[in-house]
Amino acid sequence: MKKYNLNQTSGSMGSKFKISLDNTLLFRYAYFVSLILVPLLNYFVYGLTHIELYPLYHVESILLGLGFWKKPKSFLFLNLSVIIFVRLYFTDSILNVQNFIILFFVFSIGTLLSVELVKNYLKTNKKKLDVIISLAKTLESKDPYTRNHSENVARYSLLIAREMNFTEKQCRALYIGGLLHDIGKIGIPEHILFKNGRLTKEEFEVIKDHPIIGYKTMAHITSFIENGVLDMVLYHHERVDGKGYPFGLSGEEIPIVAKITAIADTFDAMTSNRVYRNKLNFDSVINEITINKNLQFDSDIADTFLKILQREGPNILTKQIDENVRRNLLIGH
Repeated sequence: MKKYNLNQTSGSMGSKFKISLDNTLLFRYAYFVSLILVPLLNYFVYGLTHIELYPLYHVESILLGLGFWKKPKSFLFLNLSVIIFVRLYFTDSILNVQNFIILFFVFSIGTLLSVELVKNYLKTNKKKLDVIISLAKTLESKDPYTRNHSENVARYSLLIAREMNFTEKQCRALYIGGLLHDIGKIGIPEHILFKNGRLTKEEFEVIKDHPIIGYKTMAHITSFIENGVLDMVLYHHERVDGKGYPFGLSGEEIPIVAKITAIADTFDAMTSNRVYRNKLNFDSVINEITINKNLQFDSDIADTFLKILQREGPNILTKQIDENVRRNLLIGH
């Protein structure tokens, strides 16, 4: 089997727990837990050693900013007042206006800096939307067919991910990966890409390079490595029986996100007209997916998609994602 040594992205989604600044719910939980634990810990440690765990209250103020950056300043300042009051109450510090004002000023800096940190992070993340749209439009300008195909693959991938109870962050990544899975076709000669008929063996070998071309096109985008988008681009033509390309991976060697993109990609190909064949009817497509479980497709993912197809019926072919929902998926919050 040909070895993959471009980068170790396989299984990147979900394989590691990473804290992200857009995970405000996590920071909110941490803040409320710290409201209880920090004073208790400080009380016992201070009572035994007279050492005050002052930095922990700074951590509270930072968690407040990270978790509630959208809240008005009045909300933040009220919570800061609670933190300061608790700190003064559980130590021998004098609880007076002067001490309160000094601590309020110091803690406010940590909270407000945290708020600005999240805002700048999200502003940078929003710029990723421009990168994604630019890449997608580059591909669309070369092959108008690809726009509808990529949108459909993204939509079907999103449906599968939600049916499998993926997190919203993973769903966003799958949607983006669906949009960009064929980006490598920008490096395929047009006489092959637009050929009016079946490809020769030599031409198909050229087409088989598009996952690697796509990977190399976007390998510098760190977030695409971390969230699995590069896995979808590179591995969406692999098969669980090992007969896919470009590396002939099989079974668990193929990242789950790529397996989802693969079945979404194949479904849209079968339900679309091509220059060399007409689209299949809906029942025939369902039959093809069924008989290719554990061959071309992962069995669990195929069963999930079949469940969706049976529930939605042919209407799934024409349903579109609301534009506001689509924008939020691309921006990432």
